[in-house]
Amino acid sequence: MTTTETLASEQVIALAKKYLIGNYTRYPVCLVRGDGSWVWDAEGSRYLDFFPGWGCGILGHCPPKVVDAVREQVAALIHVPNTWYTEPQALLGEALVKRLGIDGRAFFCNSGAEANEAAIKLARLNGADRGRYKVLTFTGSFHGRTFGALTATAQPKYHANMGPMLPGFIYAPFGDLAAAEQAIDTETAAILLEPIQGEGGINLPPAGFLEGLRALCDKHGLLLMFDEVQAGMGRTGKWYAHQHWGVRPDVVTLAKALAGGVAMGGLVATPEVAAKLVPGTHAATFGGNPLAARAALATIETVDEDRLLDRAVHIGRKFAARFTALKDRCPLVAEVRVKGAMIGVELAVDAAPVVAESLKRGLLVNATHGTVLRLLPAINITDDLIDEGCGVLDDVILGLRP
Repeated sequence: MTTTETLASEQVIALAKKYLIGNYTRYPVCLVRGDGSWVWDAEGSRYLDFFPGWGCGILGHCPPKVVDAVREQVAALIHVPNTWYTEPQALLGEALVKRLGIDGRAFFCNSGAEANEAAIKLARLNGADRGRYKVLTFTGSFHGRTFGALTATAQPKYHANMGPMLPGFIYAPFGDLAAAEQAIDTETAAILLEPIQGEGGINLPPAGFLEGLRALCDKHGLLLMFDEVQAGMGRTGKWYAHQHWGVRPDVVTLAKALAGGVAMGGLVATPEVAAKLVPGTHAATFGGNPLAARAALATIETVDEDRLLDRAVHIGRKFAARFTALKDRCPLVAEVRVKGAMIGVELAVDAAPVVAESLKRGLLVNATHGTVLRLLPAINITDDLIDEGCGVLDDVILGLRP
């Protein structure tokens, strides 16, 4: 095969099945090109993507400013270790801290799991002098696949056959402030949670919950750590989802959309908390490399220049109106949960058939938590594409059998 040759989908699928580990459930489609909210397979079929990059494509596929930034950077400097300073990384730290609205220091890595591992390590480092090491997390959460992040993920299905889990994690029901306080003991160092649970089904916090957790952390001397891997970077209409509730965190983790589709993770911590991450305590070889940092800066620039925080709010209202209207017509739609461009539609039946049938009709969506249809569209998707995709979903859901 030459570098210019394109294989047919069936050839790629055959190669993948022969040479790749089968740890992913894959659809029988080989994608080769993307542009905005559209992707194409090897045979030229086009798909409307309501879930670009598993939430990484916050600007859709191949956003122009990100593409240009990566092209320019890859010709200048791809990677140097963090024993040297680079301009893109320093500028990105400034951009993220300023948008957080409190003083902070940034650390960069390559994924959400790595970002949460760094947060867990910060919790233990900050609690070590008081004998505190435990981290409280919540049911329905998802924090990553590495062992610390996996143990923090309070969903038993992800722990199956992986035991024993790591010590030092305690769980409480999401949204239950009294249970959270009861779970705290003298060895608890931090509370870690997603302000809006993504993989858990687009679960929004009940009124007063995040504010109450901040008060608990202040009362017991704990760190409040927000996992914004899925909800951050403007997806909800704020740069960070927790800003909707006006709650001050000690640590925020980011990934997915951070670099507009390029692999990158990171966290921002208050200076006093970040100070514990001294040389020798933590590192990431590729973390904050010039290529990813330039992509992230271009992503932030696009969101700002195109006023996409406002656009995300509009998108949320439009999806909410469409699915609320569908709920009024279809008893199989149990609940609609929306915050900006995070959309969850709880069905009274398994959501997987909706994903499969939508794919046949040229629409890419996701099912999570069994019965939840999860959409994470680009925050620059147009109204006509929203209408087009929602029209497909209306037909598919209305055609379901109880």
